[in-house]
Amino acid sequence: MKSVPKKSNVTRLRPAGKPKLKAVRNRIDAAEWKARVELAAAYRLTALMGWTDMLGTHISCRVPGTHDQFLLNPYGMLFEEITASSLIKVDVDGNKLSESPYDVNKAGFTIHSAIHMGNHNADAVMHLHTAYGVGVSTQKQGLLPVTQMSLTALALVRYHDYEGVAFNLDERERLVKSLGDGGMLILRNHGTLTVGATIGEMFHRMYRLERACKFQIHAMTGGAELNELPREVVNHAIDQGREIYSKGGQAEGGKLVWAAMVRKLDRVDPGYAV
Repeated sequence: MKSVPKKSNVTRLRPAGKPKLKAVRNRIDAAEWKARVELAAAYRLTALMGWTDMLGTHISCRVPGTHDQFLLNPYGMLFEEITASSLIKVDVDGNKLSESPYDVNKAGFTIHSAIHMGNHNADAVMHLHTAYGVGVSTQKQGLLPVTQMSLTALALVRYHDYEGVAFNLDERERLVKSLGDGGMLILRNHGTLTVGATIGEMFHRMYRLERACKFQIHAMTGGAELNELPREVVNHAIDQGREIYSKGGQAEGGKLVWAAMVRKLDRVDPGYAV
């Protein structure tokens, strides 16, 4: 007679699935959908580059045709999961203006809302906590003029002193003042931030800043004395960087890089544009 196996007392946990998300393409205008697709691409590419911090950090963009509405990631989705439809429309305080089963991280949006509202050129804002960006943010002298990558970035780099986790809305005014006319912000003891008139410009600026920080950390880790450049060479290289990335320059607004990166994403991870 076959013995009947005893029932196990162990509770088997089923993997938690993602909440169902509704497609929004047919409920919004073409301009907003295009912005959603580009922003979703920026999230996926950030994951592809290894720049993520689990659910932390954000990338946002202004909803075309509006002044005080923005698109932001749903809090609870990894960057590699973001799609155009999953992005949430929010106001300047991070309140949801579109339907989603996810919430938004209002504390995280303090930084983004400040920059969006205080800088008319900041249609796109990216904030990261990468190993190299955070590493340089902890160094008293900040980004050093020791590599070509840093020299092409330094004209845009500004600094903001750490005030704690960004819960205090009063910090927004100080963030805007710290960024000033720059396009890259090193948040001391915290991380990095870039802005752009386009998502591509924002992304390419972060690439340049991240690479500059990476080269600096590697150079300093080697232990050898750094080769200090003459001031006149530094100034000349910074001016060259301005020319290359300014309007009409060879690498204006990161257009070529962004187009190439989106083509790459379409090959390796095309599911973002839904």
